[in-house]
Amino acid sequence: MRILITGITGMAGSHLADYLLTMEQREVHGTYRHRSKLDNIEHIQDRIDLELCDMTDSASVRKVVKKCQPHVIFHLAAQSYVPASWNAPSDTIYTNVIGEVNLLEAARDLDTPPTIVIAGTSEEYGLIEPKDLPIREKCPLRPLSPYGVSKVAQEMLALQYHRSYGLRTIVTRAFNHEGPRRGDVFVTSSFAKQIVQIEKHKKEPLLRVGDLTAKRDWSDVRDVVKAYWLASQWCYFGEVYNIASGKSLTVGKMLDMLRALSKAEFTVYQDPARMRPSDIPELRGDSTKFRDLTGWKPEIPLRQTLKDLLDYWRERI
Repeated sequence: MRILITGITGMAGSHLADYLLTMEQREVHGTYRHRSKLDNIEHIQDRIDLELCDMTDSASVRKVVKKCQPHVIFHLAAQSYVPASWNAPSDTIYTNVIGEVNLLEAARDLDTPPTIVIAGTSEEYGLIEPKDLPIREKCPLRPLSPYGVSKVAQEMLALQYHRSYGLRTIVTRAFNHEGPRRGDVFVTSSFAKQIVQIEKHKKEPLLRVGDLTAKRDWSDVRDVVKAYWLASQWCYFGEVYNIASGKSLTVGKMLDMLRALSKAEFTVYQDPARMRPSDIPELRGDSTKFRDLTGWKPEIPLRQTLKDLLDYWRERI
């Protein structure tokens, strides 16, 4: 089975590649950009086929898809950092939406239609009211960031291409997932990196944070990529599925867990620069629809996720 992962060098893409390579008869291809860092896939680079590709260049995407002839595509490539979407909204919309259009158009040219799993996000739900919790797939989409808007557009395109052209698209809305290889601009990884820098006396014992009151539904990335695979095998085309633990914790609680896993002593400082123009008080998902089809459930405890994230930074600093 030939599998194409767009954005294979990212946290989720690299862990998905790891998981697929544990199976027999899997040929894994992945796209990367000129400026991509290959650190996350160094350990498997000799077992995968890397394809240089600009997702916003239709010719580049068509060339890669035609060469790979994939049976399954996992579309993970995106501008995925929410704060950056306020600073560069047009770039975020263009990268995410046009990149997917190019992929869907390239898939239409294949003689054998691939299954395409689109990685959506809980950020699509946006303005959530207490009565909406836990969030089900039919909850209205009211995104509160340009990133969230771009992911809604990606989802609508995937569903439209299924209905219009019969493409075998499946959309997943994964809630927060963390783990090793997470970029240091993301909240838990930022905390972990700062803590390790303090442990190694490379920064002052001051940990900069944003809003610690926001509640999120957290899972380990290694559980989430298993869910992506299960979606490709068991879910219905033209449908949307939540991937969530069903529980929520505040950002502050995640910081407390990281603090407990370290001997570093530090003061917490709320940095105004780390506050979002608008934020969602709580995101907690109901993944009953997905679980009933696939039997999936999160298996890795968050304490292990955060310990692995700290160890990831301890190896690099």
